Amino acid sequence: MDAKLWEQVVVLHARVEHDLGRTLQRRHGIGLSEYRALSRLAVAPDGELRMQELADSIGLNQSSVSRLAVRLETDGLTRRDLCPKDRRGVYTVITDDGRTRLAQADATYAEALTAALAKAAADPHLAEVTAALGAIPVAR
Repeated sequence: MDAKLWEQVVVLHARVEHDLGRTLQRRHGIGLSEYRALSRLAVAPDGELRMQELADSIGLNQSSVSRLAVRLETDGLTRRDLCPKDRRGVYTVITDDGRTRLAQADATYAEALTAALAKAAADPHLAEVTAALGAIPVAR
């Protein structure tokens, strides 16, 4: 991959992430990291993941995921649980309220993603990379 195309990927990623985060926050009161954490927890066995597993699955470091878990727990979207085999291990568990908020946000996420990619495809500086990803056909 050449440097020019890589820079377009970086810009596309930043713009899409920004649009997704802003839309989720405005409509559902959760940020993009919160949405991704709830998404991973919802499909995990028993709706729970160790903190490190959650961090790895959403691309955050340990301290960032700890702060994220506190926000989710404060909002009642998750709860913490101790590992029964290793009392030092901490799990984050999605609650019923967390599943409800995620279900409400899923359609918004898909809609915002489609809109952000369409907007990028219309930008002459990003049309090439958007087309290369196969996300949106390039308008000619």
